[in-house]
Amino acid sequence: MKYERIIWGVLLLFVGGVLLLENLNVIEFYWRNVWGFWPIFLIIGGVNLLLNRNGSQTGSIVSLAILIITLAFLFVKGQEKPQHSNWFGFWKNKNIDADINWEDEHNGNGKFEGVKFSESLNTADTAKKTILNLSGGGTSFKLKETTDSLFEASVNKKKGNFSLTKTTTDTTNTLTFRMNDRRYKGNKNNWTFNSGGNEVDVRINTAPQWTMNLSMGAGELDFDLTQFKIRTLNFDGGAADLKIKIGDLLPIADVNVKTGVANVEIKVPQGSGCRIKTHTGLASKDFKGFVKKDDGYYETPNYHTSKNKVFIKLDGGLSNFEVDTY
Repeated sequence: MKYERIIWGVLLLFVGGVLLLENLNVIEFYWRNVWGFWPIFLIIGGVNLLLNRNGSQTGSIVSLAILIITLAFLFVKGQEKPQHSNWFGFWKNKNIDADINWEDEHNGNGKFEGVKFSESLNTADTAKKTILNLSGGGTSFKLKETTDSLFEASVNKKKGNFSLTKTTTDTTNTLTFRMNDRRYKGNKNNWTFNSGGNEVDVRINTAPQWTMNLSMGAGELDFDLTQFKIRTLNFDGGAADLKIKIGDLLPIADVNVKTGVANVEIKVPQGSGCRIKTHTGLASKDFKGFVKKDDGYYETPNYHTSKNKVFIKLDGGLSNFEVDTY
């Protein structure tokens, strides 16, 4: 048997065994704990190249032993309680800036620059469906408070430009608040990529019915939506830390989350019936108070009897998903 097949067989057995033990509630495994140790596999690859140049059986045995010891270490490490609340706690207080033309985009002294955005509320807006499209990379978004305006955002920024636009029809308002990561500056070779260090406090009005389309490559988003009428929330993120608290002001609320590598925490009202549908790969799932139904489906005990319903769809790769009631 080829050595490469043995290596892949051991890796698949490790991943499959951990997932099985998780599903059987034998262990609680935090994939985020082992993510930072990925360079180990580069070391194992280097050892393999050095020891197996001549097809030496001894070299293969040594390489396999190193792999098994590494996986045993990761198995123990993965069961430790994470020290950070998100996947990227190590970089949480660090700014990652990549300027292709090395041009300084911030205000010159490395400090935050405060910018405010606002869209006033018209009388007709209260009866309209309102769509909020929000996007930004390397940014921390928070929504905790209400406003008398339709929308407000207070931005503390180090990098990038933010913009707010509004389009209106007879039945719908569409607000688009975004950070422009890439900006053309008059020269086809003069592009700038900005990321990191931005903080945005968002406030919205309680009167309209909201649909939220949230998108970010990397960053943090913490939305307390208990005071707002949220009909649909769509989140599409790469490496993100997402916290959402849903209210019960509408009979039906849809929450759709699609992630790559992320930490996702969702809280739903205890009085609302909730169904979760999952389509995940190497994901950790913790659904407190839910009963597993068919493959990939979970429900609260009061799902069929409650007046209000929350439907959650989770689609992610190497992510941590937690759903709880309050």
